[in-house]
Formats: sequence, structure tokens, C-alpha cells
Amino acid sequence: MIARFTILGFLLSTCVATAQDAPRAIQVVEPPAQAPSPDNDKVVSRTNQFRISGGSSLDRATVAMLAEETKDELLSLTGEKDEWKVPVAIFLHGKTGDPIPPRTIATGQLIVEGARQLRIDKHLGPGLEQERFKRSVTAILLYERALKALPAGGAENPLRVPTWLTDGLREATAWRLNQSERRLYEALFKQGGLFKIDDLFATTDHEFENLDGATRAAFRVSAGALVMALLEQPQGKEGFRAFLTDVAGYEGEMPGLLRRHFPELNLSETSLAKWWALQLANKGGLNLLTDIFTIAQTEAALAEGLLLNFRTEEEGLQQKELAAWPELAPLPEAERAAAVRPAQDALVRLSYRCFPSYRPLLVQYQTILGAVVKNQTKDVLQRLAELQENRTTMVARAARARDYLDWFEITRARKTSGAFDDYLRLKEGLKSNPRSRQDDLSKYLDRMETIFHRDENQRRPGMNAPPPP
Repeated sequence: MIARFTILGFLLSTCVATAQDAPRAIQVVEPPAQAPSPDNDKVVSRTNQFRISGGSSLDRATVAMLAEETKDELLSLTGEKDEWKVPVAIFLHGKTGDPIPPRTIATGQLIVEGARQLRIDKHLGPGLEQERFKRSVTAILLYERALKALPAGGAENPLRVPTWLTDGLREATAWRLNQSERRLYEALFKQGGLFKIDDLFATTDHEFENLDGATRAAFRVSAGALVMALLEQPQGKEGFRAFLTDVAGYEGEMPGLLRRHFPELNLSETSLAKWWALQLANKGGLNLLTDIFTIAQTEAALAEGLLLNFRTEEEGLQQKELAAWPELAPLPEAERAAAVRPAQDALVRLSYRCFPSYRPLLVQYQTILGAVVKNQTKDVLQRLAELQENRTTMVARAARARDYLDWFEITRARKTSGAFDDYLRLKEGLKSNPRSRQDDLSKYLDRMETIFHRDENQRRPGMNAPPPP
């Protein structure tokens, strides 16, 4: 069950979306006895993959255009050519204004004369609803990727595309086309993210359908940031394309599939979440001049980041504090490098937001980690002790400065000091004796200012007179 969150009024006012029917697992069904087309007309899309039946000729033409546009956007995002193998039949039902059924979009798989065919059923009662439709087309294209990779007759088991992936792909496309709202990323980043990674993976179609509009917007932005973080991994689009091909038929835990296609992530409990949070920060327009950690926040982030990864056959991945570095000495250099890499990445990310006086310390920690990889650890113990002493001193000084300011405010701040009297007098003098410029533009602006700021008694007669009875 997804944890419910309190959504900021900002999100409520910025992006309130209506409910949307999410595609369910693909099932093999027999085609209906008669296609639901009133005039038996069909439209074939530009690439011949989409065959649209039902509705008016305008509806069919619009659907064909939107389906091809959605495919072009997905192919552009993944950086590949169109090599479709499984056709998609789209059946339009009803017309705009008809009573709206409980589900307005459904997906499935047909077996027509022994050949596989995907289908989308769309009810036109609420209108075409372009973004909803594009979301369903995105899902069906992911099913098509899985089907065309299977051998003949290998599609008996249901396929399922995760809800977060479909929404994430649409949001990543919107970001690429400059159609996304940056303020949503900023709000989510400052709140720490309204959805956690585990919540995204665990969201089912039914839970997604029951989300309110603002929570749906938060879900979409969170999923989009995760998709963009995966696209920017070292494997890039090649690894992402392989991931998309396998995801619909995958039956295990999502982190396992991600680890298979993105090994550089070193997927521990926190590493993927850190990549995701960094993506939110980048897309949220982080201000590196003002959004800086305090000393306490820097200490907390440093303690969380300075962890070493140990892999054992019995327990799998295990994280230990940096003090466990001597345990890496017997390992080969490649394994030592893999063990310290998450800590090195964490230090790089922290350097953008840490309290400024910590940056020299981060450089020294990076040097120590490099020495551990090369097994040149003669003075590592001493250097770590000196760094810890420096950190303790900075924390103590920050606490002392805060305590002194609190003491000063309590004991001395009984009246104004007068230190700013000269500044205040200068400000009032400038306000009462403004410097007058005599150029034509300044004279015009002065006259306009006089007009807009004159007193009520200077206004033209009758302006403030009460209205006639």
C-alpha cells in the first residue's frame, strides 16, 4: 500500500490532473465477432503499425496521428530506429458526450489467424484526452518490444509494464520537449520527494487509478526523474533499451532487473535513491549559491556517504563505515575500487552543496579513498583521525557561535545600538530629496508618476462623488 502524503498547496494549484485509466496486464483474448465500427471504415497510420476502427473519420485520423507522434517521441528518447513487428489495432467506441464507462481505456492482445496483435480500446465519451491516450500507446509499445523479442508461441504468460515506467517515459519526453513544469521538480526536491523509490516500484495499476490529481502529479515527476537518471547512466541509451525490452516479461524484483542492465549503479539500498534525488536537484533548478547545507546537514550527509561496499557470497552486498578500510587490503585492486566507488560518488555530489569550509576536507577524503584502492595505506589511520578532529572542531565552533548569538540576543539586545543610524538618515535623505534628471524620458516618467500618485483631493471633480440614486 502506498503511503499517503500531504500535498503542498503549491502542487494543488500548479498541477491538478484528472483520473486516468492505466493499462493492465496484457492477456490473450479472441477477437470480437464484429469490429465495433459503425461504418466499417479503417485508417492505417503512417508506418502501418496502427490500424484504427470505429468513431468518425476525424477521430480515426486524429488517433492515427497521435499514435505515430507518441512512437516518434519514444524512439527519440531511446535513440533508436523504428523496427516494429507486432501491429496494434485501436478500436474507438461511442462518441463525445456519451455516458462514461468505469474504464475508458483498455489494452489487450489478440490472436488473429495465429498471428499476435496488440489492441487498445478507447471510449470517446470523455473526449479523446490526448495525454491519457499517449500514455496507453506508450504502454502498448513497451508490450510490443517484449513480444517481438519472444519466439513464436512464447507469449502465453501475461505481460505487465510497471506503472512508474509508463508515466516516467511520458514525463521524460515532456522534459525533453520543454513541456514539463520545472517548479514541480523544485518543490519535490525541497520536500525530499513525495514518493520513495520503493513506493514507485510497488505502485499497482489499481492504486494509481485511485490517486488524486496532485498526488498523481507528484508520482509522474518522481517517475520521470528516475527514468532520466537511468538514461544518464554510463551504459546510456543502450542499457536503457535492453531494460525496456525485458521489463514487461520480468517477474522478479525491480532492483534485480536494474542491476542487470545498469551495473554501474552498484545498487545498494541507498545508491539508486541518491541518483534519483540528484536528478530531482538538477531538474529542480538547484541554486548552488543559496541552497547550501548547514554544518549539521553536511555532517549528516558525510556520515551517510562515507560507506564502503563489501560483497560476500553469504550475505550479498554489505555496507560498512570507512573505519573498516583495513578489511579491503586482501582484496584485488578491482574489488577495492568497486568497494570505495559509492563513497567517491557521494563525496562528489556532496561537494556541490556542503558547507563551504568542508570542501578541503572532502578533497582529503577523496585522496584517502584513492590510497585505499592502491593499497598505499601507510598513514591513512593518522589522516582519518586528523580529519575527524577537524570535523569535531568545526561542529563545536558552530555550536559555540550559535550559543553566543543566543546569549547576546537575550542579554544585550534591549535597545537599538545606533550602528545603522547613518544609513537610515541617508536613506531618508535620498527619499525626501531625490535627484532630478532633466532628459526628456525622465521628465515624462516624472509626470506619469505624479499622475498615478497624486492625492485624492487633487483628482478631477466628481471622481469620488457618490453614485446617483
